[in-house]
Amino acid sequence: MKIICVGRNYVEHAKELNNDVPDSPMFFMKPDSAILRKNFPFVIPSFSKEIHFETEVVIKIDRVGKMIQPQFAHRYFSDIALGIDFTARDVQQELKEKRFPWEIAKAFDGSAFVSDFFPKEKFDLDNLSFKLDRNEVNVQIGNTKEMIFNINTLIAECSKYFTLKKGDLIYTGTPAGVAKINSKDKLEGYLDNEKVFEVNVL
Repeated sequence: MKIICVGRNYVEHAKELNNDVPDSPMFFMKPDSAILRKNFPFVIPSFSKEIHFETEVVIKIDRVGKMIQPQFAHRYFSDIALGIDFTARDVQQELKEKRFPWEIAKAFDGSAFVSDFFPKEKFDLDNLSFKLDRNEVNVQIGNTKEMIFNINTLIAECSKYFTLKKGDLIYTGTPAGVAKINSKDKLEGYLDNEKVFEVNVL
């Protein structure tokens, strides 16, 4: 499986990091070793002093597809989850300034957390609210209706470049509110006000 992530898919998030709002989806990838195993804590890596949380709706592809048309994209996934794209922001910024690729800031071990998956029929995917609390204080809140590119568009655009296979994950982008995590933080994620995960930071 592969992990495909979407950058800058919420206007306010792009603005908070002083980035341009994209005209087309911006993709990057993480290896399968980036998955943070269930019930394991997130360990802040020694190479970064500024790890940020980025809360995102995640979809799981369940059939092979290539050059998928947007109107058929809904046929290629059945389940969604809530995840965190952990980002070494200091490392990323340094690499960007040098115009180097920044995979090591995004794709390191444990950088992709994902909750249990739930049937997509349980939610209105065009109006799905989600949020992240840190130490019982809300720090991020978003809604899929605020996406620049919706889920079906992301699947279609992604499949132009990568053959999608069963088990692939697509992280659909994060809203504004990303911030640094600290040791002993407790992160709790919610889909439509239902708690779906808890991650402890070491």
